Amino acid sequence: MGRGKFKGKPTRERVFSSAAEILAGTSAARPKSFKKKEAEYEEDIEEEYEEESEEESEDECDVKKKGHEALIEVENPNRAKPKTLKAKDLDAIKTTELSRREREELEKQRARERYMRLQEQGKTEQARKDLDRLALIRQQREEAAKKREEEKAARDAKKVDARK
Repeated sequence: MGRGKFKGKPTRERVFSSAAEILAGTSAARPKSFKKKEAEYEEDIEEEYEEESEEESEDECDVKKKGHEALIEVENPNRAKPKTLKAKDLDAIKTTELSRREREELEKQRARERYMRLQEQGKTEQARKDLDRLALIRQQREEAAKKREEEKAARDAKKVDARK
């Protein structure tokens, strides 16, 4: 069978390697030495990870020192020393050291809550106006319902009279 104008490579078909071949290192896509390099790289990573975990366990005990502090023990009276705080002390410190914005935000929130409580009880001016408006609307609706009932009764009476 003819292949047409464009013949391509003499190998004719592409050969794809499977995932198993790639992992085994037998695929044509990568060199055979690559598997060795990959194994060495993985070993190096594992060794570095083990060394880092050992260093981290040592660092947890001591605070990491920067620069010459690691070499020379220096007593600086102005140096801020890390303080260990208990959980119960943390809450007390945070509540006392609020910034101006945080304080104002808390005050606004408390005022809003207090206003909403008064609103629910009907003690604010706006709540009173709303209740008055609601009472007026209820009264109008009751009057409209009575008027509809009267009209309906009048229509029913007309129908009864018309039948007789």
